[in-house]
Amino acid sequence: MAEWNPFQGIEALRREIDKAFEDYNSGESPSYRAAFLPGRGPRRYPLINLLEDKDNLRIEALTPGVDPQSLNVTVVQNRLTVSGEKSRVSNDVRPEAFHRSERASGKFVRSLDLPLEVDAAAIEAEYKNGLLIVTLPKAEKAKPKQIQVKVA
Repeated sequence: MAEWNPFQGIEALRREIDKAFEDYNSGESPSYRAAFLPGRGPRRYPLINLLEDKDNLRIEALTPGVDPQSLNVTVVQNRLTVSGEKSRVSNDVRPEAFHRSERASGKFVRSLDLPLEVDAAAIEAEYKNGLLIVTLPKAEKAKPKQIQVKVA
């Protein structure tokens, strides 16, 4: 006589659902891909570091292989948007010739809320060695003010 396990059916169902999702994701075409980076979960592109010093915010966006002419940086009401296009490795190679393709291509848009107000008229952007560096000067009212303490 077999021992009854109430969780055996649930475990079998979980395996079936996992297999269905694996089968669905393996047939994924680049136009339906949620991220430029390989892996199970979607990731935002480009990867961004946000740094702050006394006078500026600085954004470093990792954008290797992106044509600098396609990059567009905008700031509207303390929301920075970086967009552009990453082209295919080579147009001479047919898609069916690839055995493995992990370097995605296509258009991208990434928006980021800035933690403080910036001077939109003085923003500078530079592309160097696959890194987009955006310098955002802080607005005067966002800079800390030194208050002198008077001794009575």
